[in-house]
Amino acid sequence: MNKNMLWPKAFRAFILLCLSVVSLGANAVDLIALLRGMVGEPVFRESEHYTSDDNIQIFAYDGTNLEANIFVPNGEAEHYPAIIFINSWGMNEYQYLVEAARFAEQGYVVLSYSTRGFGESGGKIATAGPEDIQDVSAAIDFLLNNYPVDVNRIGVSGISYGSGISLLSAAADPRISAVVAMSTWGSLTQSLYGQYTPRLIWGGLLTGIGYLTGDPSDEIAVNYLDLLKQERIGEITAWADLRSPLSYIDKLNERRVPVYLANNFGDNLFQPNSVLALYQALEGPKKLDLSQGTHAVGEVLGMGNPDDRIWKNAHDWFDFYLKQTDNGINEQAPVAMEVKFGDYEALAGWPSPAISPKTLYLHEKELDGDGDIKSAPYSPWWPKTDRFYSGLDTLATTGIPLLSYFIEDVIDLPIVASMPLISTVNAIRWESDWLSREMKLRGIPKVQLQLTPGKTRAMLVAYLYDVDWTGTGRLITHAPYTILDATPGQQMSLDLELVATAYDVPAGHYLSLVIDTSDLLYSSPGGGLYHIDINYRNNENNTLVLPVKD
Repeated sequence: MNKNMLWPKAFRAFILLCLSVVSLGANAVDLIALLRGMVGEPVFRESEHYTSDDNIQIFAYDGTNLEANIFVPNGEAEHYPAIIFINSWGMNEYQYLVEAARFAEQGYVVLSYSTRGFGESGGKIATAGPEDIQDVSAAIDFLLNNYPVDVNRIGVSGISYGSGISLLSAAADPRISAVVAMSTWGSLTQSLYGQYTPRLIWGGLLTGIGYLTGDPSDEIAVNYLDLLKQERIGEITAWADLRSPLSYIDKLNERRVPVYLANNFGDNLFQPNSVLALYQALEGPKKLDLSQGTHAVGEVLGMGNPDDRIWKNAHDWFDFYLKQTDNGINEQAPVAMEVKFGDYEALAGWPSPAISPKTLYLHEKELDGDGDIKSAPYSPWWPKTDRFYSGLDTLATTGIPLLSYFIEDVIDLPIVASMPLISTVNAIRWESDWLSREMKLRGIPKVQLQLTPGKTRAMLVAYLYDVDWTGTGRLITHAPYTILDATPGQQMSLDLELVATAYDVPAGHYLSLVIDTSDLLYSSPGGGLYHIDINYRNNENNTLVLPVKD
């Protein structure tokens, strides 16, 4: 069946329009090639350096056809290094044509294929399951049986969906010698259900795109809907763990596969925390770039641009590990973080010895409606409580889903909220003293709360702001946490990780931590209205721990 028929004309037009709008500044020729490939009208750039073939069909272990294209250098070498590109969710074999041509000109055999269920490939979408991993091995078999490919110099790469399959395949197939994984994940469980909170917008978007552009298995919609209802959680998380590179870290480390990871701080699909965990767990050659912006946009729009940081590193990574080119990438700082509204900053590793935790203490609300953030513990003479209620969202927000983080990155327009206007009924807010010097945040802020939920289920959303003299807060980071099966009226301790960040809080500003009970990105646990009490007792502190670079 021609999967292009699954793209309704209106939807195809909408996708073209959206990508045209968000790609301001991208190479126009490369963008056109990407868009035409998405709708099944690919543009193969001709060159004297390679020959391309769009009539490639690979048969998987179960007979499923995988539609593909290939670029083969026109040189006289006996064998060439090879790269296999794996499509993003909703995309097809033509996604990487521009980069495939660049790599082929540099002496690589480059195979791109549509994963099962997408493009014109057969089968059902397997969501990076065992079928997809065996399909990568089938693609390698096809290359070795039909083209002059060196079995010891094969790399795999992809953006988003393709990146996860690349990492999982490297753990399974010993013929893979290098990986470039962009907008990737370490734990699919954490991406879909981190801190027990279903991802409402991103989960719905992926499920919808799967049905619009591919042939999904029934489990995709069933799992998403059950996750929103907080049902079958053990079964769904086991399904996701099977698709998590962190579950196979021993195999990756046993082979010491060289892995280059790239992700984005504003990626609310594959939030960077699990990518940092994956990087930390890897023991072989590794490199990590964390950029600003949202999921996959920078990597997609950077294709074909020789000055794009991520793609330049991708080329250098494969050149070093597949062609033994001495380009110095192995001598660069292994970790780089792009500071929000700033430049990339190199770190010697992760965790970094240059970053240390700074513990601050949350004090009870005062008459002005907010509590203080202090460097000293809070030890009241008698137990005290601050209460806030669900039912209404507040002005604390992650912005417009899918769009705000992109705009923030492209035109430096921050996601803002007025601190004085945030409800003191439906949220609680703590504020620090004015900073006497700049504070450099690098990593994962953490919050510990001593609280008492009013019902069995509740959701908290924490926001950390950089606030200026007008009371306007710029969002630094955030995170949700869902409480399940609590005993109403019984105190509990809650440890909440915010999304990793790289942010410089200027001198003369102050920090504000806001917690409310709702955000558009996340699904509420249901169960009606509730209240939450924050408890202050001697020797039982509520804390904010910040990763501060010296």
